[in-house]
Amino acid sequence: MSIIVDRETKLVISGLTGREGSFHGLRNRSYGTDVVAGVTPGKGGHDVEGIPIYETIAEAVSERGANTSMVFVPARFAADAIGEAIDAGVGTVIAITEGIPVYDMLGVYWKAKEAGVRLIGPNCPGVLSPGKSNVGIIPAQFFDPGSIGVVSKSGTLTYQIGNELKQAGAGNSSIVGIGGDPIVGADFIDILTLFQEDAETELIVMVGEIGGDAEERAADFIAEQVSKPVVAYIAGFTAPPGKQMGHAGAIISGSSGTAEAKKDALEARGVSVGRSPTETAQLAVEAMRAVA
Repeated sequence: MSIIVDRETKLVISGLTGREGSFHGLRNRSYGTDVVAGVTPGKGGHDVEGIPIYETIAEAVSERGANTSMVFVPARFAADAIGEAIDAGVGTVIAITEGIPVYDMLGVYWKAKEAGVRLIGPNCPGVLSPGKSNVGIIPAQFFDPGSIGVVSKSGTLTYQIGNELKQAGAGNSSIVGIGGDPIVGADFIDILTLFQEDAETELIVMVGEIGGDAEERAADFIAEQVSKPVVAYIAGFTAPPGKQMGHAGAIISGSSGTAEAKKDALEARGVSVGRSPTETAQLAVEAMRAVA
């Protein structure tokens, strides 16, 4: 098993004809993902290395059976592309685009919720189920199939942890980047729920960062609802208050949202927290050995 994407994923890519969309879309196809269509208004009838381009996502759903949409369009058009995918009836939308205006995201966030569509992102690296499907920009060579699920706000840190897990002989069931914007679709709790229900996942690695309270809320959820071992890392132990660090949501105000506060909340609920990606990977490997 895996979560969100697998061998049954039929992907339509908004923005496949663009530079980034074509580069990563073709890499996803090379990995084995069933990329059935692209969408670019005004370019319907064309193709990108054999992948047909349609005017609308609804056409791709109707004619090619697309069930998952990836959004790779400029920020000013991205919310409309997400909304179009929701209206077209796909089950999952994965938004890679960074910098979507918060007000625009607020509208499509609730639109997805009301429609029962799973929205991943925006400003995320996507979702990878090793050996099955890769939707996004995650470098799949860093990950082997296995039983460790990873959910993360940070793409780069996920790649580092995944590579260290691979070097230690451990693999992953699925890797989910939820994004670091102030408003994202699925949050830690949503993905933790899926991993808890996934028979293939035996241990979960959660990668958070400063800002907001998502990690603290996840800590409460883990204590109450997650029976599998969880290992975590929080980026930003040395971040100065009031300064945005990387992601739009990674900013602390006063004593709220600090890495230490998140670490304390998680450890108080039985989650092992590493102070570096390397230590986090080591903790995960040790925990897997204990489970075995």
